[in-house]
Amino acid sequence: MKNRNLLESFNQAIDGLVYCFRTQRNMRIHGLAALLVLALCLWLHVSKTELLMVFLAIVLVFITEAVNTAIEVTIDLITEDYHPLAAVAKNVAAGAVMIAAVNSLVTAYFIFFPRLNPLLPKVFEIIRDSPAHVTLIALSLVVISVIIFKVATGTGRPLSGGMPSGHAAVAFALTTAIIMISQDGLVASLSLLLSLMVVQSRVEGRIHSLTEVVVGSLIGVLLTLLIFQIATLLR
Repeated sequence: MKNRNLLESFNQAIDGLVYCFRTQRNMRIHGLAALLVLALCLWLHVSKTELLMVFLAIVLVFITEAVNTAIEVTIDLITEDYHPLAAVAKNVAAGAVMIAAVNSLVTAYFIFFPRLNPLLPKVFEIIRDSPAHVTLIALSLVVISVIIFKVATGTGRPLSGGMPSGHAAVAFALTTAIIMISQDGLVASLSLLLSLMVVQSRVEGRIHSLTEVVVGSLIGVLLTLLIFQIATLLR
């Protein structure tokens, strides 16, 4: 149906965006990432040109995700049966989103890394020198939470599924160890990227939920920090 006026056009456009956020998990993830990145821009006092580049990267991701959603809905409306061309259309649309996401990562690297790299050694030093009992209390709370979830849900097997994700815990434990040992911004970024790819694969493969990988990641990070703090105290 044709829109009767400009206001109705805006309302329907907003309805479309609301539908994307309500139904598409990736759109919600993009939205959360955009908020964090914009907050980082304010904290680091980026220039107007750099802020414009960040906005363009964010908008490009949102546009491609919205187009991808529209294509998927249209194909599902036309046919409910599997067709190779329908799969190609969906894959190409998803590929466009991936390109936009990679572009945003490259933009973030060139804008944020030069500012964050000098700060990383100071952050690591503060973490290592913080009181051990603070991390111990935090770790105890996480462990208690995991035990409660396991008792309440009884889901998963020792090496597959359930609360929390063992792969996420191991991945972020290794990343934390690498960061504490190297104290290098580039190495930290690469190891963190690998860990995020691990937890993303567990969620995309429907082996774990987002909550399970987050809890597993916290366990890995907190436990490794505790070990490093104990080692520092024993020196």
